[in-house]
Amino acid sequence: MKVILLEDVRKVGKKGETVKVSDGYGQNYLIKNGLAVMETAGSKKIAEAQREEKRLQDLADKAKAEELKEEIEKLTLEFYLKSGKDGKTFGSISTKHIVEELREKYGIRVDKRKFIDARPVGALGYTNMKVELYKGVVATIKIHLQEK
Repeated sequence: MKVILLEDVRKVGKKGETVKVSDGYGQNYLIKNGLAVMETAGSKKIAEAQREEKRLQDLADKAKAEELKEEIEKLTLEFYLKSGKDGKTFGSISTKHIVEELREKYGIRVDKRKFIDARPVGALGYTNMKVELYKGVVATIKIHLQEK
């Protein structure tokens, strides 16, 4: 029996895929629990339309992420830390601080878990941090850490 999955099912397939399963598994588990529908001409058209809609949404999201990347790369975030002798700083700037600064000053929302090789910034001067905005779209944030 061929079914179209409505949700991801472990060891069977992902949402929107057409898979072949045994009759009993398809009828008694997948269809009964609303995880799949039987493959028919009508359900094929609906699944194809949903795939196309998802593809268009992905393109729109990627374009939006590209615009955000352009905006972020024009910025330089300024932070101030107390420092002692020889330029040694007391404390550091974490990804949480960077995310808050972007949100408060510029209205840009970025997930702090999307930073690539994120380490707290503790050295005075300029530092670049990379953040993944969308699949394949990576922006570089310039951070300027100054002495208070």
